[in-house]
Amino acid sequence: MDALARDALLVGAGLVAGTLGAAGGITTLVSYPALLAVGLSPLSANVTNAVSLSASLVGSSLGSRPELVGQRARVGRGAPIVVAGCLVGVAVLLETPAPLFARVVPYLLLAAAVALVAQPWLVRRRRGSHPAAVGVALFGVGVYVGYFGAGSGVMVLALLGVALDETLARANALKNVLLGAADVVAAGAFLLFGPVRLAPALWLGVGLLAGSALGPSITRRAPEAPVRWVVAALGAGLALWLLAHPG
Repeated sequence: MDALARDALLVGAGLVAGTLGAAGGITTLVSYPALLAVGLSPLSANVTNAVSLSASLVGSSLGSRPELVGQRARVGRGAPIVVAGCLVGVAVLLETPAPLFARVVPYLLLAAAVALVAQPWLVRRRRGSHPAAVGVALFGVGVYVGYFGAGSGVMVLALLGVALDETLARANALKNVLLGAADVVAAGAFLLFGPVRLAPALWLGVGLLAGSALGPSITRRAPEAPVRWVVAALGAGLALWLLAHPG
C-alpha cells in the first residue's frame, strides 16, 4: 500500500469511526482494525489509536452542545474518576509485553462486541443505582480505556442509561465528554512512553475530528439496532481472525 492510499484509508476510517463512536460508542472497533490494516503491530496500533482518539473530544463536544446544557456538574464529578482509572490502565499496558498484548486483544474485542449487543437489555433493566457503585464502575471503565478501550463507549452509555433518567442523546453527550477526557490523558502518556506512530495518528485523528462532530446529530435521528449489530459482528469477526492468526 502506497503512502497516499494508506493516508486516505486512515482518514476515511477515522471519519466512519468518529461518526459512529460519537453516536454510540464503537470508535475503536473501526479505527483499531484500520491501523492493523496499514501494518502497525497490535501494541503500536493500540497506543497510536489512543493518541488519535483525543481529537474526538473536540469534535463530539462541539456536536453535542445542545445535549450538554445543564450537565456541567456531572462532567465535573465523573471525569476525574474516569481519568484516574485511565492512568491505571495506561500503566498496566506499558508494563505488558507486546506478545502478551497481542494474545489478549481478541478477547477484549469479543467482550466489546457482547457489550454492544447487550446495551439495550442493560438499559431496559434500569433499577436506579447507588452513586458509589456508579463511581466504581466508571473507574473500572477508565482502567479499560487506558488499557485498550474497544467498546468502552458502549459500556459507559449503558452504565449511564442505568444510572440516570436521561434521554439517549443526553447520556451519549455525557459519555463522549467523559471518555474524551480519558483519551486526552492517555494520549499524553503514550506520546511520552509508548510506541506511537505519529503520521498514522495524525491522519486518523483528522478523520476522527470530523466524524465525531457529526456523530451526535445521528444519535438524534438514526435507528440504533442495525449499526449496533453490524459493528458487533465486525468486531467479533476481527477477534476470531486474530485468534486464528496470532502475532
